[in-house]
Amino acid sequence: MNKSALREAILHQLRAELARQTSAAVSARDEAISEESRAENKWDTHSQEAAYLAEGQAKLAAEIGASIELYGTLPLPAFKPDDVIALGAVVEVGAAAPGGNARRACYVIGPRAGGLELSVDGREFLVLTPQSPLGRQLIGRRVGDTIQAAGRGVPAIQRIVAIE
Repeated sequence: MNKSALREAILHQLRAELARQTSAAVSARDEAISEESRAENKWDTHSQEAAYLAEGQAKLAAEIGASIELYGTLPLPAFKPDDVIALGAVVEVGAAAPGGNARRACYVIGPRAGGLELSVDGREFLVLTPQSPLGRQLIGRRVGDTIQAAGRGVPAIQRIVAIE
């Protein structure tokens, strides 16, 4: 697994999201200070609502910027099959039962941006943080350990198949 390509895919998606959020924050700020948004009476809160929206979007943009910084410097060590899962690991899980027909899922354990979905080298990945329920189960485990990963169409018990 080319982890530098994985990092670049994560950074690419985060930068695109940062651009969207920054644009939305600027638009909301412009709306808040627009002459057309000036309150016409004491119950008119349009400009105040736009200001709150701009503030929230600016905070989200700052969080995305912090995520970009973290992923830019995140060490992505090569894990051996007998290592414990930690930050920077790529983990593959599958059905715990022998011969189980469940799809295998690949996860990247990252510091932030949980829920980010990406495709690298023909494989699909989901970013998990150590704070997420599934991330908490994976951290400190090894290949062969089982976890509870129930979901739609997914067996309740999953086995850690590989770590990279």
